[in-house]
Amino acid sequence: MSGRAPIITLATDFGLQDAYVAAMKGAILTVNPAARLVDVSHAIRPQAIEQGVFVLAGAWPYFPPGAIHVAVIDPAVGTARRALALRTATATFVGPDNGVLSAALPDDVRSAAGDSPAPVRLPAGYRAVSLTNERYFRSPVSSTFHGRDIFAPVAAHLSLGAALEDLGERVERIIALPPFRARLLADGSLRGRVLHIDAFGNLITDVRVEDLPPGNAVIEVAGRTVEGVSVTYEPAADLRAVTGSSGYLEIAAPGGNAAVALKAELGLTVVVRPA
Repeated sequence: MSGRAPIITLATDFGLQDAYVAAMKGAILTVNPAARLVDVSHAIRPQAIEQGVFVLAGAWPYFPPGAIHVAVIDPAVGTARRALALRTATATFVGPDNGVLSAALPDDVRSAAGDSPAPVRLPAGYRAVSLTNERYFRSPVSSTFHGRDIFAPVAAHLSLGAALEDLGERVERIIALPPFRARLLADGSLRGRVLHIDAFGNLITDVRVEDLPPGNAVIEVAGRTVEGVSVTYEPAADLRAVTGSSGYLEIAAPGGNAAVALKAELGLTVVVRPA
């Protein structure tokens, strides 16, 4: 890797009230003091792997080639689940093999997972290794904090030019989540769910804008009905459905908070019907 000041991004469910994020950054900077660290988010809901994939996928494509993306949403830390480094044509991803690295994979590859997280074969041009070479870890390694002791230092060594193959044995399959896409029902409606709730309280669903029925639409969520779809967050007296910048349908309360108004949580069902 050219240069000695590459970008390393961090996406975790650690929050900011504890020392965890700072410890990861310290572990990186100890190996490469010139690394440029960027926080994608540390507000992923605890153990919410699917949300972590959505958030990371919404950020990493906008970074320059060569960036390293560390994702740590890791409810099975310390178990037999693998730790991985995955390299694509433009970026490198480091994290547990639990589906969180799905953010790096194209939809056609993720489709092979079926309806639930499952191993998929990496496509041409993608390389992954299982992180087993302890030379690139902190010592000792905590069984409950691989973010600090494995993923962070590995990312730092990669930023200094460590060869991917030196980190461990090559793997051909990794765990992937199915693509985010609402289910098309027989009556032409779409049945989806809330993937993410942003800082404004907007409910971001897995209903893709490209899949919306032609003409008008009626959206049903948490016992409420929203008629029509807007392209902006223009003021409204009530809830509004918006085609968001991520390419997915959002439920918003302009000037308010849709999540609070609907008492919404991740996974909430959203149905879109042709008007």
